[in-house]
Amino acid sequence: MEISELLTAETVQLNLKGTGKKEIITNLATLLYDAQKVNDLDKFVGDVWARENEISTAVGNGIAIPHAKSAYVDSAAIAFGRSIEGIEFGEDKCHLFFLIAAGANASNEHLKALSKLSGFLMDEVFRARLLLAETNEDVIDLINEKERAEIAENAQESASEEAVKSIVGVTACTAGIAHTYMSAKALEDAGTELGISVKIETEGSSGTENELTAEEIKAADAVVIAVDRTVDLERFSGKHVLQTSTKQAINEPKKLISAASQAPIYQGTGVANNAEDASSGSKTSAKSIGFGIYKHLMNGVSFMLPFVVAGGILIAISFMFGTGSADPKSADYNAFAAFLNMVGGQAAFALMVPIFAGYVAYSIADRPGLAPGAIGGMIAYLGGSGFLGGVIAGFVAGYVVVGLKKIFSKLPQSLQGLNPVLLYPVFGTFITTVFIQYLINSPVSGFNDQLTAWLSNMNSANSLLIGFILAALLVSDMGGPLNKITYAFGIQMLTAGVNGPMAAIMCGGMIPPIALGLATTIFRNKFTKQERETGKVAYVLGACFITEGVIPFAGADPLRVIPANIIGAGVGGALSMAFGITLSAPHGGIFVIPIAINHPLLFVACILIGAMVECLIVGLTKKAITTEEAVNQPAKKSEVASIF
Repeated sequence: MEISELLTAETVQLNLKGTGKKEIITNLATLLYDAQKVNDLDKFVGDVWARENEISTAVGNGIAIPHAKSAYVDSAAIAFGRSIEGIEFGEDKCHLFFLIAAGANASNEHLKALSKLSGFLMDEVFRARLLLAETNEDVIDLINEKERAEIAENAQESASEEAVKSIVGVTACTAGIAHTYMSAKALEDAGTELGISVKIETEGSSGTENELTAEEIKAADAVVIAVDRTVDLERFSGKHVLQTSTKQAINEPKKLISAASQAPIYQGTGVANNAEDASSGSKTSAKSIGFGIYKHLMNGVSFMLPFVVAGGILIAISFMFGTGSADPKSADYNAFAAFLNMVGGQAAFALMVPIFAGYVAYSIADRPGLAPGAIGGMIAYLGGSGFLGGVIAGFVAGYVVVGLKKIFSKLPQSLQGLNPVLLYPVFGTFITTVFIQYLINSPVSGFNDQLTAWLSNMNSANSLLIGFILAALLVSDMGGPLNKITYAFGIQMLTAGVNGPMAAIMCGGMIPPIALGLATTIFRNKFTKQERETGKVAYVLGACFITEGVIPFAGADPLRVIPANIIGAGVGGALSMAFGITLSAPHGGIFVIPIAINHPLLFVACILIGAMVECLIVGLTKKAITTEEAVNQPAKKSEVASIF
C-alpha cells in the first residue's frame, strides 16, 4: 500500500490553525473524522494523547508526527497539516504535521507505507516543496512523484544486483591500520546484505592479507578499489574497476557495490587513479587535482612510516641508557646505546625523506619515477631542506618523468627498451636534483632553521596555542588530509631536534577514543547498547593511538562529537606543550610512553584531562535516550519506522 492511498486531498490542511499541541491534534483528527476514517473523534484523540504522553512525536527539522493504533479507526489514513509561521508543538516549533491513524490490527502493508513516509521526510528538498505547495492536490502530486522516483530507484538497484554476482576489491589506507580493515569489512558486510559475493584484499601495515587469486579476479563481475594511496591495478585489466577512497567505502558501501558494474573498464595504465564520484563516474577537474595531490602524498607517507617508527623507537630505546648515552664525551656513554641511536638517527631517519619522495614520484609516474624521486629526496635531506624539500622533490621527479615519457615515446621502437633502464632514471634524476639543489634547498632550509629556532624559544602562551592547534588539527578529520599534514609537521620538527610538537600531536590523537569510551561509561543513558559496546573497544584503540576509534560516534552524531574531539584534543595538546613534554619517537600509545616520553606520568595526566573535558562536552550536550527500546537498539532514521 502506498502513502498516496492513505493521504487524500480531503485530509490535507495547508493553513493549519492552533496555538499548541492540543489544538493541532484535534484539528488533524477532525479531518480524518470528517473523511469517515475515524468513527469516534474523542476516543481516537484520547488514544493519540496516550501515545503522545509517552514521548513527544516532534521528530526535528520542523516536523511532528502524532500517531496512534486505535480501535476507533475504520481504515488506516494520514492527515497532513501545514503552518508556514510555525506552531509550538510541546517544546518544538513545527511547520509540517502528519497525524497517522492505524487500526488496532493494522496490516504489515499499512506499516510499510507509514514507515516509508519517515524516509521521505529526511529529504530536505521534499520538505521544502511541501512548504511551497499551493493546493491540496499539489501535496498529493508531490507524494506520488516521490513514490514513483523511489520505485524507479529500487528497480535500478535490483537490476544492478541481479547483474552482479561477484565483486572483488582492494583496500589500503595510508597507515595500513584502521581504515584499511574498516572499509574492507563495510564492503563485505554490504555484499552479504545485498546477496553479492564480495572478497576484499587488504594491503595493511602487516602486508597483503586475504589475497585475491587470478581465478577469483577472472570470475568477478566488477572490482572496487578503495585506497588512499597507490596500488598496482595491472591484474585488473579488462574488468569494470571502480576507484574510490577508504572513507567512502566505510560510509557508502552499498552504493559502491551497486555502482561497480557500471564503472569504466580498466585498460591497464599501471596504477590506481582514484575516482571522485564513484556513483556517477564523473569528475570535476579541480576536485580530481586536489585528490590526486593528496593521494600521491599519502602514498609517500605510507611507505615512509615504517622507517620513521623503527628509527624513532630505536632512538627512544637508546635514551633509556641515559640522555647522553650516544655521546662518547658523556659519562652516560654506552656503546650499544650509541649503536641504536646511529641506526635510528643516521640510517632510518636518513632514509625517511628519500623513501617518501621516491614513492610520491612512483605514485605519479609509476616505477620509472622511483629512482629520480628517491635521489631527489636524498639531495633535499643533505641540503637541509628536509621533509618539505622531499615533498617538492617527489612531485618534481614524478611530473618530470611523466613529461619524459611523452617526449621519449617518439623514439624509434628499437630504442624504447632504453627508456626504463637509462633515459628515465638519468634524465629524471639530473633534472630533479638540479632543481632541488639550486632552487629549493637554500630557501627551504632557511625557513626550516627559522621555524626550528622559533619553536625552540617560544614563550608559554605560544606553547599553549601551538599545542592546541596541532592536537586539534590531528583529530579534526580523523585520519584525513589534515591529520596526515599535522603528523608530517611533527616528523619535520622531530628530525630537526624539536620534540615538543610530536608529544602534543600524539597526546591529542589518543584523547578522542578514550573520551568517548568514558562518555559511554559515565553517561550510559545517552548511548545505545551498541554504542556502549563500541565504547569499550574505543578505550583500547585510544590507548594504542588509533584515533579512528572515534569514527562510529562521529558518524552517528557529528555536530556534537567532532567539536568535542577538537576541544578535548586541543586541551591535552596545549597542556603537553606548556609542561615541556617531549616525545622522541614518531608514534603514540601506551607502548611508547615509558620509553620515549621525558615526563610519562605528566603526559598521561594531559591525556586524561583532555579526555575528561571532551567526555563532559559530549555527555552534557547529548540528549538522553528515554525508552528501553531506544537504549537497546541502534538509532534509526526516524521514530516512525518503529512506532507500531
